[in-house]
Amino acid sequence: MSDSATNLRILVLTSTFPRWAGDREPPFVFELSRRLVNRFEVSVLAPHASNAKRQEIFGEISVHRFPYFFTGGQTLAYNGGILANLKRNRLNYLLVPFFMLFEFIYLWRLLRTTHIDVIHAHWLIPQGLVALLARACSGQSPLILCTSHGGDLFGLSGKLLTGIKRHIINRLDKFTVVSQAMRDYAYNLTARRDIEVIPMGVDLVRQFTPDSEPRSTCDILFVGRLVEKKGVRYLIEAMPEIIKAQPQATLLIAGEGPDKVMLEQLSVDIDVAPHVRFLGAVDNTLLQAQYRRAAIFVGPSIVAKGGDQEGLGLVFVEALGCECAVISSDLPAIKDVIIDGVTGLMCKQRDSADLANKVISLLDNPSLRQTLGQAGRRHVIERFDWEIVTHRYATLMQAMHH
Repeated sequence: MSDSATNLRILVLTSTFPRWAGDREPPFVFELSRRLVNRFEVSVLAPHASNAKRQEIFGEISVHRFPYFFTGGQTLAYNGGILANLKRNRLNYLLVPFFMLFEFIYLWRLLRTTHIDVIHAHWLIPQGLVALLARACSGQSPLILCTSHGGDLFGLSGKLLTGIKRHIINRLDKFTVVSQAMRDYAYNLTARRDIEVIPMGVDLVRQFTPDSEPRSTCDILFVGRLVEKKGVRYLIEAMPEIIKAQPQATLLIAGEGPDKVMLEQLSVDIDVAPHVRFLGAVDNTLLQAQYRRAAIFVGPSIVAKGGDQEGLGLVFVEALGCECAVISSDLPAIKDVIIDGVTGLMCKQRDSADLANKVISLLDNPSLRQTLGQAGRRHVIERFDWEIVTHRYATLMQAMHH
């Protein structure tokens, strides 16, 4: 690799990043940044949170965290992300202007004091917008690559926000999305033709791998945030039918979120509570043990009321990495991972009867579970392993700079 490529300076602009070692925040921005360090100089600008350091070397990445309110009042980012926090407490809307202002000031200051070749902004709003504004006001000219992860593209609807999204996408130097469905949606929004699909990755070589221990024959696993778009209520509502056919069936729910109390109450109300176990948040490093043991992984995602939906669904990739058979709903974005009948089964969204039938048919058919799991692993390792994903991002950043 030429010197100029190795010395590219990348600034990652994100609202999700580990606040400290062992943090349970989704790690994908960190994982990509960590791997890009081998090729480029990488620094990160992320929001501050109580108990996090304002500045530190995290792995080999220089991390700057911008405060945007008094420490205890910084409740807009983390713990499920900005969209979920706005939904949980309307008062968080008051923090949005402060968040954007301070993200802008800190980015503007970084651009004035250090040479940056490429800003990699994760999420169109606020990071893509802030990157464009800071570049315009700083007198510097870094290239801007923005990656949308789903909620920001699908979920921010209404005339004004749609207009802002279109404006941002048209002014970026490069725009990537994590699934084909998102590319189609963005293309219809802007008619921009050079949108690339590059997913986030999963470590399918060292972490999410199968083992030879016997699987459970009746454990059904869900992993994810307990929020509306994950559709967990439809899985709980499918349990009475599933238990009738398979009295030993147990649903394991790994994750936390604002819908937890409602879901626990639902399992009591429809009399399936003894068959539903809420595991709470499971550490990222312990997840593979759950995927390796479960009979089936189920992700019953839906399009939420505000239009928010999965951008891709990396949990499906993690499950298939461990050769766990998967059932998903038929959302467009998930079709990059689940090919119905080949790498998993698809059911209709918001349809607990269809979901129950699919779960029962898989619990009754161990050889189909094995076939789907093995085909699924072959499919994802060629497309979603971090080495492949990192190489694609690195190649894109170098191409942008030449």
